[in-house]
Amino acid sequence: MSQTSYLVGLIGSGIGPSLSPALHEREADRQGLRCLYRLIDIDTLGVPPEAVGDLVRAARDIGFDGLNITHPCKQLVIAHLDELAPQAAALGAVNTVVFEDGRAIGHNTDVTGFAASFARGLPDVSLERVVQLGAGGAGAAVAHAVLTLGAGHITVVDAMPDRAASLAAALNRHFGEGRAAAATPDTLASLLARADGVVHATPTGMAAHPGLPFPAELLRPGLWVAEVVYRPLETELLRTARAVGCATLDGGGMAVFQAADAFRLFTGREPDAARMLADIAELAGAAGARS
Repeated sequence: MSQTSYLVGLIGSGIGPSLSPALHEREADRQGLRCLYRLIDIDTLGVPPEAVGDLVRAARDIGFDGLNITHPCKQLVIAHLDELAPQAAALGAVNTVVFEDGRAIGHNTDVTGFAASFARGLPDVSLERVVQLGAGGAGAAVAHAVLTLGAGHITVVDAMPDRAASLAAALNRHFGEGRAAAATPDTLASLLARADGVVHATPTGMAAHPGLPFPAELLRPGLWVAEVVYRPLETELLRTARAVGCATLDGGGMAVFQAADAFRLFTGREPDAARMLADIAELAGAAGARS
């Protein structure tokens, strides 16, 4: 008899507002499955990010089928896994862990999630010169996705120069020399003046981190703007960019497509991404109305 019930969860910091439980549980219900999706918040537990290994082992021993992993544990978790899928190994970041026969296998669905969302939402934009803000776990995935989509060159900007340089070096190793470079925030004005588009992959704009990631005057018509933040769906950056005349992409699509890929890994069932896109629009709208 095939499995019809699943116990999965999310490990991360400050994840109380996450929409992942509702996305997974709603899709499971529609497919006649039972999915219990639990939040394992390291802040609530009072443990450091380095405890992720203990949490993964405990989840495996309790009988979880899988886990999603988010900030700040996407890189730290790798040392505690038995195997990495090629995409996760190339990235050095894991956002999905599947338990199979007692083994913990790490995957990354952020790359495919962002690529699918971008191809759907900004299908005709130029990708010759792309600037990306943020070189963390999500930033690494998004940068890989942008180059996979055919970008000519990406410049990674981060307040931590070593992190930006490390990501740029990894991208050049994977995609070929000269495809990526690192830069510091003080060069952003000149970079955006020459760029086709900008990808925002920092927490700025989230409910807990309101505001713009860079001055509004750096936006201009003809510059496309892609956002990773999805709570709220319309960040201040997107609202300002649309007012200027920029083509924009919100973070909801990435959230849905990465969740759909994780759902497939957890259950072996094919999710309906269109239904999940409708879910996130409803859920994020309701959450925005409450906040």
